[in-house]
Amino acid sequence: MTKKSDSKNFALIGAAGYIAPRHMRAIKDTNNNLVAALDPFDSVGIIDSYFPNADFFTETERFDRHLDKLRRSNTNKVDYVSICSPNYLHDAHIRLALRNDANAICEKPLLLNPWNIDGLEEIEKESGRKINNILQLRHHPAIMELKTKIEKGSKNKKHNIKLTYITSRGKWYYYSWKGEKPKSGGIVTNIGIHFFDMLGWIFGKNQKSHLHLMQENKASGLLELENANVSWYLSLDKNDLPQSAVEKGIPTFRSITVDDEEIEFSGGFTDLHTLSYQHILNGNGYGINDARQSIEIAHEIRNQEVSTNQFDHHPFLKK
Repeated sequence: MTKKSDSKNFALIGAAGYIAPRHMRAIKDTNNNLVAALDPFDSVGIIDSYFPNADFFTETERFDRHLDKLRRSNTNKVDYVSICSPNYLHDAHIRLALRNDANAICEKPLLLNPWNIDGLEEIEKESGRKINNILQLRHHPAIMELKTKIEKGSKNKKHNIKLTYITSRGKWYYYSWKGEKPKSGGIVTNIGIHFFDMLGWIFGKNQKSHLHLMQENKASGLLELENANVSWYLSLDKNDLPQSAVEKGIPTFRSITVDDEEIEFSGGFTDLHTLSYQHILNGNGYGINDARQSIEIAHEIRNQEVSTNQFDHHPFLKK
């Protein structure tokens, strides 16, 4: 927890978005201050619950000018810019943050295209500021416990993993930027990248990817990692929910099995952004290179042809 005397000034881009309140809460819970926020949409009353005195802008140009003025004032300079904007704008908004002599804290994915990673590294080096990526599953207790268990186990074992993530979405989703693959990266990037990051973090480098299904609202395939074969299934279709979830009225189903053993991580998500912020503020945030592999995996999958190879199809796909 940051002491009040050491509190930092934050700005936030994408204040009207779904994930923005988690960032506002993390800024508040770590005893820091949000001084400015930006969103082209003005439905941002949620700010009143956290930082009612924050300046608000609907135009990037005026927001950028405001940060520049604060930087030159030497009194209320912004130390961090939190980026919750649509995926395809992350690159531009990270650059905006660094131009204003602030560190960046960016939601996933850091970037859509791997070839832009080196450019950000160069700008980071020039500016002397840090680009941090929110990879919150790395802070989940059950995932951390799994990583420790795997590291203590046999180094030569190839684990068998089944990843299933179904999160129901209504018609609005396909009319928003999230439904446009050039803007969101599609389902694989929008809802899958955290899982690909987490699995790569635990089981090593990606060696080969097989794509078994690619539709607008669902996708499935196999990742061959150094220490695991990962059969994965991602879906936005409520009809894919297992009967157990339907009976409980739960719109989301998450499951990871490692060698047929279920990893229980259905809860424990509410404080992960605050934990991420604490690590970042202590100088231990996840940076560009930490995000690299998951960006490369998601990019490869969404540009792959569906394979006719029947090797290790996910059980949901077999249905």
